[in-house]
Amino acid sequence: MSILMTIDAGNTNITMALMSNDHVIGRFAIMTKTPRTSDEYGIMFKQFVENCNIQIHEVEAVIISSVVPTIMFQLTTAIEKYIQKKPMIIGPGVKTGIEIRADNPKEVGADRIVNVASAYYTYHRSCIIVDFGTATTFDYISKDGIFEYTVIAPGLRICADALTSSTAKLPDVEIVKPKSILGKNTISGMQSGIVYGYIGLVEHIITQMKKELKDSGCLVLATGGMGKNIYKDIEQIELYEEDLAAKGMRIIFEKNKRSTY
Repeated sequence: MSILMTIDAGNTNITMALMSNDHVIGRFAIMTKTPRTSDEYGIMFKQFVENCNIQIHEVEAVIISSVVPTIMFQLTTAIEKYIQKKPMIIGPGVKTGIEIRADNPKEVGADRIVNVASAYYTYHRSCIIVDFGTATTFDYISKDGIFEYTVIAPGLRICADALTSSTAKLPDVEIVKPKSILGKNTISGMQSGIVYGYIGLVEHIITQMKKELKDSGCLVLATGGMGKNIYKDIEQIELYEEDLAAKGMRIIFEKNKRSTY
């Protein structure tokens, strides 16, 4: 069995997946901000693989999408030592099949390239990808595979943290949607403002993007950990894809496999 290990290093979490063809057979996530040595990463990677009942030699390759440069040395060293593979790193020189028309293409994060590639090659149509991460990004890929437009908003957790850290008496609250927007106490009032307010933010951005793009029929899909909490309450979001990034890395790996491996 040939297995691809994908590693998506974001600002909040490092999410790993094992893929057999197009199927995710295992997932594992750890916090990004916790300092770790390459040996600590390596032992966790090895245990993750073995806990999925996979032998290390069955891992054909490893591919990394990262927006955190400061941990890349530890990650790559860990993979080479414990998985015994040199990882493919998504960045300049890696073929994606996506035409990036940003003012400065080098500023576009690998995570967003992975998402738009995954959406485009899976659904073969124009898409808005809403990624609920540390920041919430709204990326548009045209029906011709052109990635040109984006919107970036503070993430749901950032909004909640800003509310509590900037006030003297408001407490930390769990991010959940109350049954009613009408809060009867401080906690429910904060939860209403955070969650219902954020739903309104997302709905308005999607509506305005479709209007200015003149593409009312584009597919709107969501991904990202924070999206699990609210995507069902946003009418414009048609589906949620937990493994969008992993599948995108698989697609990019296959496009570069012959020239690299």
